[in-house]
Amino acid sequence: MSATGVRPAAGRKIVPWVGVLARLVVGGVWLVAGLLKIPDPAENVRAVRAYQLLPESIVPTVGYALPIVEVLVGLLLILGLLTRISAVLSALLLVAFIVGIAAAWARGLEIECGCFGGGGGPAENASAKYPWEIARDFGLLLLSGWLVWRPRTPWALDNRVLPTVNP
Repeated sequence: MSATGVRPAAGRKIVPWVGVLARLVVGGVWLVAGLLKIPDPAENVRAVRAYQLLPESIVPTVGYALPIVEVLVGLLLILGLLTRISAVLSALLLVAFIVGIAAAWARGLEIECGCFGGGGGPAENASAKYPWEIARDFGLLLLSGWLVWRPRTPWALDNRVLPTVNP
């Protein structure tokens, strides 16, 4: 037994499965969020615009591209392909979303987040939802960080297509 009271062998068996769970949860969220946004690209543009953070010249590009990026990151994480790169992209997107929601909250904007489609319009008591949305995204950020740190997991295509580096 170690000083923590956990048998080291048990920890070595559990840790890889934490990564599988992280991949499936974060990847699943990205996949669902992106797929829900794809049918109405104009609505995505409105949601991005509502945050009032980006120059108008790039708002349409971000609005149209974001669902595609979300689906791609989600699929890569679920499949366990290019896991570390996908997790870094996931983490960067989540930081951007946390900053966006926090900025909207700090400026007193009452808008739907548009996280799973919709959004862009005014919403009653949206500021009451902001802490929960930030907490959700922070939890997903932690899981993404885990995958950046430990990208090799069971049931991942990385294990078949990428060579293992031995230190």
